[in-house]
Amino acid sequence: MSVTLTYRDGAAVITLNRPEAMNALNAEMIHSIGALIDEAGDSDASVLIVVGAGGKAFCAGADVTGILGRDADAQRAFARLGQQTFARLDALRMPSIAVISGVAFGGGLELALACTFRVATPAARLALPEIRLGLIPGYGGTQRLSRLIGPARALEMITTGRAVRAEEAVRLGLVNAVAEGDDPVALGSDFASALGNPPPAAFTLARDAVLQGFDMTLAAGLELEAELFAAVTQTKDATEGVGAFLGKRQPVFVGH
Repeated sequence: MSVTLTYRDGAAVITLNRPEAMNALNAEMIHSIGALIDEAGDSDASVLIVVGAGGKAFCAGADVTGILGRDADAQRAFARLGQQTFARLDALRMPSIAVISGVAFGGGLELALACTFRVATPAARLALPEIRLGLIPGYGGTQRLSRLIGPARALEMITTGRAVRAEEAVRLGLVNAVAEGDDPVALGSDFASALGNPPPAAFTLARDAVLQGFDMTLAAGLELEAELFAAVTQTKDATEGVGAFLGKRQPVFVGH
């Protein structure tokens, strides 16, 4: 299988498993990723970790071998397939963490950008190099990168295609942390542990407030925040969390 889903220590793990091609994405893999994201979301896992097999690459990008044979309608549909697949990460009830060992180029970086968080090993390199093929990113890279690091820096990365290393990626805000180790799943689990296992309902609504509010005016964003705050107060997790705090005990969240 070129993409697999396994479970380890409470985490769902999607592995891009095409190391002979540096885990480059083709249409079959993109369909598989979408199905496995949905399957992980229906599981009892508390976090989704996305890794690449082989150690040399998280994902070297999309397989471009068939690009020149498609008309504009087919190209548009292919771009939308990638966009819609990666957007499924936005609907997950749990955090998603991309652990980047080696290169994350093109579609591989776009997949990582769609995750909630990104962890890189010291030797990682990240780029959207499509410009060097006379192309632009098509799986959300132009939109997610600019929202993450700002339009000026995103435009510089996209129009030059240059790769940034892990330490620069942290400074830019492109990745959340740099971590050393040979086991990417363990690195993802360690980062997840540092998050403190946020209650699923509050996590989802906090993520919605930040990401949806980003494109709104301040006034509209504050209104959204008030609505989501009201919604979260009605969940069992809020009742449990506040009750546990007042009772000086550890909360037990159920996820709604």
